[in-house]
Amino acid sequence: MTASVRSHTGDVPPPLPKSWDPGAVESELYQGWVDAGYFTADPSSAKPPYSIVLPPPNVTGSLHMGHALDHTLMDVLTRRKRMQGFEVLWLPGMDHAGIATQSVVEKQLAADGKTKEDFGRELFIDKVWDWKRESGGTIGGQMRRLGDGVDWSRDRFTMDDGLSRAVRTIFKRLYDAGLIYQAERLVNWSPVLETAISDLEVKYDDVEGELVSFRYGSMDDGDPHIVVATTRLETMLGDTAIAVHPDDDRYRALVGTSLPHPFLDRQIIVVADAHVDPEFGTGAVKVTPAHDPNDFEIGLRHNLAMPTILDTKGRIADTGTQFDGMDRFEARVAVREALAAQGRIVAEKRPYLHSVGHSERSGEPIEPRLSLQWWVKVESLAHAAGDAVRNGDTVIHPASLEPRWFGWVDNMHDWCISRQLWWGHRIPIWHGPDGQKICVGPDETPPEGWEQDPDVLDTWFSSALWPFSTMGWPDRTPELEKFYPTSVLVTGYDILFFWVARMMMFGTFVSGDEVIAAKPNGHPQVPFTDIFLHGLIRDEFGRKMSKSKGNGIDPLDWVETFGADALRFTLARGASPGGDLSIGEDHARASRNFATKLFNATRFALMNGAAPAELPAPDELTDADRWILGRAEEVRAEVDSAFDNYEFNRACESLYHFAWDEFCDWYVELAKAQLADGGARANRTNTVLAAVLDTLLRMLHPVMPFVTEVLWKTLTDRESIVIADWPQPSGRDTDRVAVQRITDMQKLVTEVRRFRSDQGLNDRQKVPARLSGIAEADLSTQVASVTSLAWLTEPAADFTPSASIEVSLTRGIVTVELDTSGTVDIAAERRRLEKDLAAAQKELAGTTGKLGNDAFLAKAPDAVVEKIRDRQRLAGEEVERITARLAGLA
Repeated sequence: MTASVRSHTGDVPPPLPKSWDPGAVESELYQGWVDAGYFTADPSSAKPPYSIVLPPPNVTGSLHMGHALDHTLMDVLTRRKRMQGFEVLWLPGMDHAGIATQSVVEKQLAADGKTKEDFGRELFIDKVWDWKRESGGTIGGQMRRLGDGVDWSRDRFTMDDGLSRAVRTIFKRLYDAGLIYQAERLVNWSPVLETAISDLEVKYDDVEGELVSFRYGSMDDGDPHIVVATTRLETMLGDTAIAVHPDDDRYRALVGTSLPHPFLDRQIIVVADAHVDPEFGTGAVKVTPAHDPNDFEIGLRHNLAMPTILDTKGRIADTGTQFDGMDRFEARVAVREALAAQGRIVAEKRPYLHSVGHSERSGEPIEPRLSLQWWVKVESLAHAAGDAVRNGDTVIHPASLEPRWFGWVDNMHDWCISRQLWWGHRIPIWHGPDGQKICVGPDETPPEGWEQDPDVLDTWFSSALWPFSTMGWPDRTPELEKFYPTSVLVTGYDILFFWVARMMMFGTFVSGDEVIAAKPNGHPQVPFTDIFLHGLIRDEFGRKMSKSKGNGIDPLDWVETFGADALRFTLARGASPGGDLSIGEDHARASRNFATKLFNATRFALMNGAAPAELPAPDELTDADRWILGRAEEVRAEVDSAFDNYEFNRACESLYHFAWDEFCDWYVELAKAQLADGGARANRTNTVLAAVLDTLLRMLHPVMPFVTEVLWKTLTDRESIVIADWPQPSGRDTDRVAVQRITDMQKLVTEVRRFRSDQGLNDRQKVPARLSGIAEADLSTQVASVTSLAWLTEPAADFTPSASIEVSLTRGIVTVELDTSGTVDIAAERRRLEKDLAAAQKELAGTTGKLGNDAFLAKAPDAVVEKIRDRQRLAGEEVERITARLAGLA
């Protein structure tokens, strides 16, 4: 789309303020974009479609730095595609977050001494909806602060009526296809929340516990007995077997026999199972099928009884022992004491470090527990999700993560989809008075007198429908016709196996229905054609950000301090396919300085009359003009290639170094001399300045939308950069001669500046100099630039050089002779150098001391040690340089 031109109010564009203050303009700019409808997608458009659905954040949450990265990268992709002429839909929304949201509301009730049971299910759900309406909009405001170009008119929530209809529809289809069933299986159980939870909601931490060994069987060593060990002693109340390895001669005679339980009227059978490691401990393990995943599998293989000995709150129940009613941790102590009283405790080992799963929401150790739940049979669904990548219908970026994808989907276990909550999509199964069950679809009515299943669906079930339910499925809608399948899913590699796999399974399952057609080649339709997986955000020392480490960063704090553009550029500059990124305040500060540099360069150009116009013919331009235009074209191609391959870091690095190092530091300085000449040459320079800035700002806009909007609108006097065209190939060939001359000029100036610094000359302190070999080096056109940028003056007739430097260039050697006599205060320079030397020696001694400290090296992260090594190297180089300079002063 070409940006429309506003009515011109004069020959001079409106002025820019003296400095860039993002906080003063960002909110107003963003609201202007929304009001103008720039982000609202049109399904009837003839433009090619490009669509992304936002991974829905929890309604209870606020954006963390991982969200900010996701949102920045999606915004970069959609803004660029919009500029490239696509009809773009970036669809936002939030997840109802069953466990988290119910917990928030229950805590509010608890503050008033109430529980959800005091209100009943329907009134409690009404209270949750009230909370959502009053407090669930935090994330939307934060997204606006980041500059997310989402289509707010299509904002979705996983409990909306339309999405609920989609959930009931796919549940019935899966149920009728035999892919949903109810069974008693082992789940992750939260005694605090009193519900099953998903694997993704279990976080594992190393915990110091006690490994207790105790004796089953006779107390007489000559009679049958076996010693086993456990960290969860209370679970021995649910033991039904002891397992040993089939090849373990120590226990061969006991296999098939039984030993009495110390507290129960139950015999513990000894079974042989290859799962047991005969080298670990005593080579025998207790088997509690209802409370341990490995034991459950052993129980299935040997047809063992599976008594559940913990209730929903984690209390011992139904064992008929003195331990009934005790909390699991209380019972752990009581069981140990009772076993000790019988003389059965063989050994206690403290501490014993082992990994324990904890509920992410409530913090307590989760309890593996046998429970009647609803499950999805995943084998065929997972196979289709794997085939989608194998067939190339969906492409994973980076390809190096494909093996992890196949390792997951090809070995997936059935999925527990039921949760013992009130807030969520209630399972559409109805139970009859005689134990009958039917699944009721969205347009069906349950039989009178039947009761609906009390459980709700796992939040991930509704989220798995997100790419197509948000566009109106199962109804045929213009959005589905235009924008489905979506173009790309952007997310972190850490949730590849959970959410992404589930979306792929459900997306391929519904393919081929009357709304979502299969692909022409017969393959199932996929929910997205590309999956871009970025890494984790780490702090500046390479550590994963977390609350416990105290190294987390609130992205909105950086927006307040540095501006949204600085936050976005910092994140995009570090984002590569599959790679983690380390960031700190120094990175954000550098990005803010970059925005300021762009602002100042554009302001300079505007103050000197730069304005877009047709570029002159190449032979009317200077070497510097032709060089910078050629570099702009090369950078455009680099940036296009990088963005097309999701290499955000490479695109940002190219733009940063071109803008700062080449355009601002070199061309703007060269342009000053050309502008000073006035006349036609100045006009041509202004045209080049405007052309390069126009291209540069448009390429930077997807990453830094706010500062580029202000600068581009002022430069071009057009409506908005949001709807400007993405830069296209210029058709100009690179002028190799101009490139060679400018490159040699830069090298010459850089070497002279370095030499001046070593001689103790202040920046911009003019000194007489004579240049030899200029013509032979083909730099006759660059003499004025060299003398200006290296702060040299014409030599007098009686010029007597006191120092000289030779610089080897592409076509020869240029000699620069300088007269520095009288320009350096030797005594003052010596004092300055001696002070700098002392500081460098102190830094060298400090870093050398740290690197020689074994205790420090053992504890410090590798990134910190490497940083100190770099400081040591730089300090050593500085000591050598200053020492040589002091010797030269003598």
